[in-house]
Amino acid sequence: MPASLNRRRFLRASGIALGLPLLESAVPRAARAAVASAEGPRRMLAMCAPLGIHTPYLFPEQAGRDYVATPYLEPLQPLREKFTVASGLMHPDVDGGHSAEESFLTGAAHPGQPSFRNSISVDQFAAERLGHLTRVPSLALSANGTSLSYTRAGVRIPPETRPSKLFAKLFLEGTEAEKAAHIRRIEDGQSIMDLVREQTADVARKLGRDDTEALDQYLTSVRELEGRLEAQRDWADKPKPQVDREPPSDIEDRADFVGRMRLMYDLIFLALRTDSTRLITFCGAGGNYVPKLGGVDEDWHNLSHHGKDPDKIDKLAKIELEEMRLFAEFLAKLDGVREGGATLLDNTAILSGSNLGNASSHNNTNLPVIVAGGRFQHGQHLAFDPAKPPPLCNLFVSFLGHLGLEAETFATGTGTLTGL
Repeated sequence: MPASLNRRRFLRASGIALGLPLLESAVPRAARAAVASAEGPRRMLAMCAPLGIHTPYLFPEQAGRDYVATPYLEPLQPLREKFTVASGLMHPDVDGGHSAEESFLTGAAHPGQPSFRNSISVDQFAAERLGHLTRVPSLALSANGTSLSYTRAGVRIPPETRPSKLFAKLFLEGTEAEKAAHIRRIEDGQSIMDLVREQTADVARKLGRDDTEALDQYLTSVRELEGRLEAQRDWADKPKPQVDREPPSDIEDRADFVGRMRLMYDLIFLALRTDSTRLITFCGAGGNYVPKLGGVDEDWHNLSHHGKDPDKIDKLAKIELEEMRLFAEFLAKLDGVREGGATLLDNTAILSGSNLGNASSHNNTNLPVIVAGGRFQHGQHLAFDPAKPPPLCNLFVSFLGHLGLEAETFATGTGTLTGL
């Protein structure tokens, strides 16, 4: 192989797509202290409403702590001191209407362009560093079939959409044959790593200085992935946590969005409470169907394009208010679980928002954002100037800090979110 070896061609030839997890020794000391603290491990949940939120019913008129609750914030008022509503935020150069959903957790520019290539989502950035600490490094969940999670190569991670399968993955042991098959898959991965080392040993003797440095970086990734496989092998021998809940039955009727969302929230709660994972993304419900809700007789997607029609806005508000009630119910459950001197909600940084600021016009600015939990300075309305807002990725930097990761930037983020 010539010294001018193309690194991309070599990586493709290996037939292996490597995520780049870090071993525990590579995790900053602050992160190890955070996850091992007596107050409980730090967690993150990021959720997106794919059809947006009608922001006039969400954003208060007043900034600061003395805001008057809007209709959509009313269900959350019992937990007022544990959440913040933020207005004015956006992703710079993220446009394209619904396609901006792909960039919601990555901040990658111009997702509507044919040449678009995504980047890593914030949950996967964290999973590379903390994922080995739990049985499931991260969960990508969805109530509408799309995923918010992307690998370092910008590849979408397929979401889990069926609560029954999610419950089995987290809490059912499976048969001995299934366990053996799972262990074989891990051992097959370890065998592939052995093969990669043999191939790269031959390649290394023929490389120039620059290519040698590139290969060293690649081999570092291989060693880190080996550590991830070893961690998976250890988890395979440990029993799964037991929960006081029967395996759920999937709700096939998409129009029953309340039942479907509540069921998924229940499983997210169990996943966090049992520390099965600490990193979750969830794309919520929304689509071309008429929700089973009193007073709603038009399909959800059509209502989101209301064109300021008061009748459509009234019907849309019935749907979105129910979404807020479900969210408030979920937060209350998290806050009801004590972890040392804190609660499960305190230890979980939660983003609930949308890639659409105005779904009716497919606008991607002034995004609806609620931040809950995470030990931030809550009980306020952070009102940023929509003409010169900080990037939404600054919130992601704050979330990474909550997790104990010493990240000063992420994607377009330039620091933590001011005021939070």
